[in-house]
Amino acid sequence: MQIVDAEGVFLKEASGRRILDFSSQLMCSNLGHKNRAVIEAIADQAAKMPFLSPAFALEVRAKAAKSLSEIFPRGLDKMLFSTSGSEANEAALGIVRHFQRSRGAYKIISRYASYHGSTAGAISCTGDPRRLGAEPAGKIPGVVFAPDCYCYRCPFSLSYPECGVACAEYVRYLVENEGNVAGIIVEPIVGTNGVIVPVDEYLPRLKRVAEEFGLIFIADEVMAGWGRTGTWFSFEHWGITPDIITTAKGSTGAYAPLGITAVRRDVAEEAEKTGFTHGHTYEAHPISLAAVPAVISEFRRMDLLNHVRRIGGYMHRRLEELKESHPSVGDIRGMGLFWALELTRDRSKRLPFNTRADKARGLQLMADRIASEMYRLGVYQYAWINHLVIAPPLIITESEIDIGIEALDKALRISDQNMA
Repeated sequence: MQIVDAEGVFLKEASGRRILDFSSQLMCSNLGHKNRAVIEAIADQAAKMPFLSPAFALEVRAKAAKSLSEIFPRGLDKMLFSTSGSEANEAALGIVRHFQRSRGAYKIISRYASYHGSTAGAISCTGDPRRLGAEPAGKIPGVVFAPDCYCYRCPFSLSYPECGVACAEYVRYLVENEGNVAGIIVEPIVGTNGVIVPVDEYLPRLKRVAEEFGLIFIADEVMAGWGRTGTWFSFEHWGITPDIITTAKGSTGAYAPLGITAVRRDVAEEAEKTGFTHGHTYEAHPISLAAVPAVISEFRRMDLLNHVRRIGGYMHRRLEELKESHPSVGDIRGMGLFWALELTRDRSKRLPFNTRADKARGLQLMADRIASEMYRLGVYQYAWINHLVIAPPLIITESEIDIGIEALDKALRISDQNMA
């Protein structure tokens, strides 16, 4: 399909047909399409100074850093600017290993339900099938995977809270027995792999493990950050402060490529002493950085965090209604405007329509069939393996949510008719 225009929460085909963007493209167009303030900030910078080597000081870089310092936790005031979430995570991993070099620690604990990017270190920390194509030559050594805090499909076949949050305790077991562990990387709320929201105790326990063993805790906020869940960053819901935050997507409204790695000052300075470098031509690109203060200003002008918290409740209610009326809906989970609808062909047994192995083999997936039907009905919807990621632009209204829910309601008849 050819898209010739986009504005607000809608795309426009060459035929003139409007398509509701129910997933913010790749969960990144948080401010919607054609936000004038962000466009003007980018255009002004392009006219003033479109590019300069990152070795020079620029006002736009200082303004972006100042704006970010107002929304990042206090103490994470050393920032590295790259061009994507993959690069932001790659930098974070390099910083961790340089910081831990004196004690010989180099291993990183990640999780199976995760995606951290496509560069060597980031794909090595990715647990989903996208890492398989990089094996073995395209990966770095020293990544250990932990089970997920995934209550709907608990890897231990336990139930919360009787489980004692075994998934968190297993991370402690890994650290104690692996040796040479340098850090932990998590998406506080898992992104494309199912919008998995952890139980209340999980992230605080992981952070305590990191502190107890001297590990660096990385919060990958590439997708769940920038107001998506009703706070600037999703880790805020659990009252923890990471040692490193990585983010990208919504930082510019997706209008220009930018990756951000925010680091505790003492960690950054120690890494620099041991020779850490991560510079490249487009590091701290002026045009991308110009968007950041404009994005933050627009969030405040539109009071988007409060809007997301309020309208997120409406989205939740509408999705629960779908679960009640469609037996092929196994689980609804999420926060704010970040939700997953997980499919099942047997509710009592929680059997998925498709698995990771199906995806790896290139088989037709039920989630893709539903997304295709939704597009036919005028709604763009992102699908991944056995679930749909529902994450519209944060400016969406209740009536626009209703358009998406109506299309999803009709499309789910396909999965209902194909249950076991």
